[in-house]
Amino acid sequence: MADKTILIIEDEEDILALVHYNLARDGFQVVCATSGEDGLRMVAEHHPDLVLLDLMLPGVDGLEVCRRLRSDAETAALPIVMMTARGEESDVVTGLELGADDYVTKPFSPKILIARVRAVLRRRSGAGSEGGNDEALVHGELTIHPGRKEVLVAGVPVELTFTEFRVLHFLAGRPGWVFTRYQIVNAVRGEDYAVTDRAVDVQIVGLRRKLGSCGALIETVRGVGYRFKDLDAEVRSSHGP
Repeated sequence: MADKTILIIEDEEDILALVHYNLARDGFQVVCATSGEDGLRMVAEHHPDLVLLDLMLPGVDGLEVCRRLRSDAETAALPIVMMTARGEESDVVTGLELGADDYVTKPFSPKILIARVRAVLRRRSGAGSEGGNDEALVHGELTIHPGRKEVLVAGVPVELTFTEFRVLHFLAGRPGWVFTRYQIVNAVRGEDYAVTDRAVDVQIVGLRRKLGSCGALIETVRGVGYRFKDLDAEVRSSHGP
């Protein structure tokens, strides 16, 4: 990954210097910005492979930077790892809902941060062959193309964040199976990913909203987690023994 460029958007000089030093020592190319405005400009100029984004920035804050990157077709798929010192669940949930790929909470270990960066880059680089199976999944009017990262509802494309797509693909690949929130997180992001129940719920709410009539395929199993409706089982049941 020595050829990968990381953009750090951080206004605290000590943290910026520490992160820059450790990423550069690990072989990454590193560029830096100290405000949201500069960060957006640097994205356009340097086309980084990943952005490390502080949420508490002067002027345009980190959540707004994330929102703008995700709303621009040229940067919609750019990996984003949030850095937050707020310790508030709502900030993490909002960032994930906007499409951030991961987050770390200050103070953090540089080794942990680099591990998260590498994990996100690996997930993105291997996204086209998840599970080694590019076969489309079809459930009623819902079609999921793993290789193309494309989701269609009644033939109409649906725009999902990277995380939303992975959650949907995971659940839809095992219809009828019930998964806890932590099983979903472990499958989608890895066992070292710290997350709250509410953050998983946010992904599900976003999926249901975007999938429209097909949103009901994702069922809540009260007290346990979620499952994807098994339409084939319902057909078999309706025909009797």
